[in-house]
Amino acid sequence: MALGSFCLVLHGHLPWVLHHGNWPHGEVWLFEAAAETYLPLLALVEQGGVPITLGLTPVLLEQLAHPRFTTRFPRWLQEQVERAGRDEKEFVERGEVHLAFLAERAGAHHRALVEQFEAIGRDIPAAFAAAHSRGHLELLTSNATHGFMPLIKHDACARAQVRAGVSTSRQRLGFSPRGAWLPECAYRPGGPWTAPVGESAQSLRAGVEEVFAHEGVGFFFVDAHLFAGARSEGTQSPQGFTKVDWKQATWDDTRGWRNVLEPHWVSSDGGPGRLVALARHPELSEQVWSGEVGYPGDGRYLEFHKRHGRDGLRYWRVTGPGKGLGDKEPYVPDDTQGALFAHAQHFVATVRSLVKRHHERTGRHGVVVAPFDAELFGHWWHEGPAFIREVMAALSNDPVVRPCTVSTHLNQWPADKVVTLPEGTWGAGGDHRVWLNDETRWTWEAEHGAEDRFLDAIHRLDWRHDEGVAEALRAAARELLLVQASDWQFVIHTRGAVDYGYRRFGEHLSRFDRACNLADARAQGEPDDELAASELRDMQLHDSCFSQLKLEWWT
Repeated sequence: MALGSFCLVLHGHLPWVLHHGNWPHGEVWLFEAAAETYLPLLALVEQGGVPITLGLTPVLLEQLAHPRFTTRFPRWLQEQVERAGRDEKEFVERGEVHLAFLAERAGAHHRALVEQFEAIGRDIPAAFAAAHSRGHLELLTSNATHGFMPLIKHDACARAQVRAGVSTSRQRLGFSPRGAWLPECAYRPGGPWTAPVGESAQSLRAGVEEVFAHEGVGFFFVDAHLFAGARSEGTQSPQGFTKVDWKQATWDDTRGWRNVLEPHWVSSDGGPGRLVALARHPELSEQVWSGEVGYPGDGRYLEFHKRHGRDGLRYWRVTGPGKGLGDKEPYVPDDTQGALFAHAQHFVATVRSLVKRHHERTGRHGVVVAPFDAELFGHWWHEGPAFIREVMAALSNDPVVRPCTVSTHLNQWPADKVVTLPEGTWGAGGDHRVWLNDETRWTWEAEHGAEDRFLDAIHRLDWRHDEGVAEALRAAARELLLVQASDWQFVIHTRGAVDYGYRRFGEHLSRFDRACNLADARAQGEPDDELAASELRDMQLHDSCFSQLKLEWWT
């Protein structure tokens, strides 16, 4: 019998980009993610024997199911086929035979993606849901728009993010996922809290585990340092909850307190656990994620940053550390097989060692959890899906490690410890500095003001008996959800798309204000003028997501 489990967890997310530009941070961002990550992952899981746990955020599901995506994406794929054909002709004329071969290969690859997309009825969410129902993978839910839970001001707005998220996942997938991905792995405990911006008084807020548990979610993921700061509260079994001393975690080595190979129940009040938390294992993360010291930095793999033309196809390999884009050498697909095998074997050996050491210390069946952004596999690291296949093949008959989905592990080896966790994220420093800093502080001041205004309107206006008011407030609610996306602060701080982050945040905030103005005007019996009607229509066209949004989610 295996001594431990291995759970590969992928987090699939993109902010709402439909109707908001094209390249590089617009719709092409979504098209590339679908072509390079989601369709390859779908092909991988449909082969069977690859029990990954995959989160698809509700806002991503909304985009993958949207008519604009399902009509424009195959058109974009065909454009890539034509682009590859032009590149091939150009390379032949220049006598660059190997590059011509790579262009021909790229064209064939994109033609195959067109065929795959048509074969699943142009419905990626439904195809993943079908794979879930066959037991080939497990799907997760999340906040509606990747709202950053620790800095959302009001519990009502935090709950609405989760309610909207769970409802949308159920609508698009046909079931309610058992687990959830916390945006940025950002956990906040319940208890007294004072907002770090503005002049708000201290208030009591609900812990993340309470908010998600109320919506039927059973588990989520955090970074390892939160487990290091955990405080023992009790043990939990089908027979009930037993209180323990806060210091038990410091001396009781046999139960695996604070160990990242052990799932823990989480409670903010010291009582029975509400949700199970699983921790990312730090020893594995850098091996895959880092482009400098991790596997993707190997010189044989496809180079992400160099394209043929401004937004063209990629034909070059990483080549070596410190090599500038002008020094990149042509990609040789056959050379990657040896790299993939060696890296997969090293990864599996690391997992096996972690499981063995844990079992030797505690005698318990542990679980190595490896969460990553899904786009790493295929988009950023072209060979990523093939790496997953190699890892799962190596573990398929392993006597030490059992690869499985998270629910499969928890069903057989349920959590038996209850802890309180500190606040934190998986970002730089383990805290909020990526999302809250001198450059982004104003966004949180504006977001908190929007929360205040919306909750005031929800309680003040008679939207339950006035459909015109309700329509305007639904538009405001949709824009508030989009304002709360953690992506805007992230791309500003990382310098990945500063102008885009500023613009998108400002656009949604402006639309939110106009929708609230319209709701107030309608509540006072004022007829719509031409401008108000046009603005509402503009919101509905640009941000046509969450069509089944309910204002009750904020009450």
